[in-house]
Amino acid sequence: MTLEQSIEYFSILGGMEESIDLDFFEDLFSMVKSNFVDHFSTFQSLVSPSYLLETPYREILSAVARGDGKFYSVLRKARLSEGAGEEIIKELVSSGILYIEPTREQPLRIHPKHKLKKELRSYRIQDKLRFCKPFMRFWFGFVTYYRKDLLQGNGTLFLENFESHYERLRSLVYEQLCNDMLWQYYSASTTPLLSNGSYWDQHSEFDLLAVTADKKLILGECKYKERKVCKNELSKLKAKAEKSSIAADIYVLFSKNGFSNELLQMQDEKLLLFDLNDLKILL
Repeated sequence: MTLEQSIEYFSILGGMEESIDLDFFEDLFSMVKSNFVDHFSTFQSLVSPSYLLETPYREILSAVARGDGKFYSVLRKARLSEGAGEEIIKELVSSGILYIEPTREQPLRIHPKHKLKKELRSYRIQDKLRFCKPFMRFWFGFVTYYRKDLLQGNGTLFLENFESHYERLRSLVYEQLCNDMLWQYYSASTTPLLSNGSYWDQHSEFDLLAVTADKKLILGECKYKERKVCKNELSKLKAKAEKSSIAADIYVLFSKNGFSNELLQMQDEKLLLFDLNDLKILL
C-alpha cells in the first residue's frame, strides 16, 4: 500500500487488524462495499461488547462520531441528563472505547468576582471525547444509522452517504498523525515539545497547538485535500489566531498534496511546511 492508501484503510478499519483477514482493493469504495454491505453481520460482530449497539450507548457513540466530540454537546445530542450521561461515558472510557482529550482553554473568570459579558455567561469550557479505535468511529458515524437496510443487504443509502462524507474520517486520522510527526520532528532537535495536540476555545478550533522547551508556541492546520495548499490557508490561520488572541511564534502547515510556489518561497524558521512524505518518519 501507499501511505495514502494506508491512511484511508486505517481510518476505517484501524484497531481491528488482528480480527479480520483483509483483502486489498484498488478502490476504497469497493473495500467498504465488500466488507460492510456484502459481509455486514461479520463486521457487526466486531463491535464489542454487543450492548454498545443498543440504547443509550449507541446514541452517545453516534453523537461522538458525528459531531465535534465536545463532552456536554454529546450528552445533549444523545438526549441524556448530565448525571446519567457522565456515568455512561465513565464506563466507556474505562472499557477503552473512548478517551477524553482535555481542553487547554483557560477559564474565562480570572477571579471569583470577575463579571463576564452577558453573551459569555452561558459558555461552557468542555473536554472532547475521542474514539480509541478508528473502526468504532467509522461504525457509529457511518454504519449504525443504516443498520436495518444493511441487514437486508441494501447498501445504497449507506454507500451514498459514505461517498459524500468519508473525508472527515481520514481528516481526523491525518490530523492525529501530523501531531505525532511534529512531536518526533522536534524530539530530534535541541528544543523538544513540552506539549502538543488540537486546541479549541470559544472562538475557533485548531488542528495543532504545541509548545517547545524554549517556550515557543506553534500553531498549525492539517489539510488532507486533493489540491495544493495556498497562501490563503496561512492567512486564514493567522486570522483565527488573532481572533483567539494566540501569539504564535511558528506556523506549521501539513498538506497531503504539497504547497503553492508562493508558500514554498515564504518558508523560513517561522513557517514550517510538511507534505505526506514527511509522515514516513512514523513508519
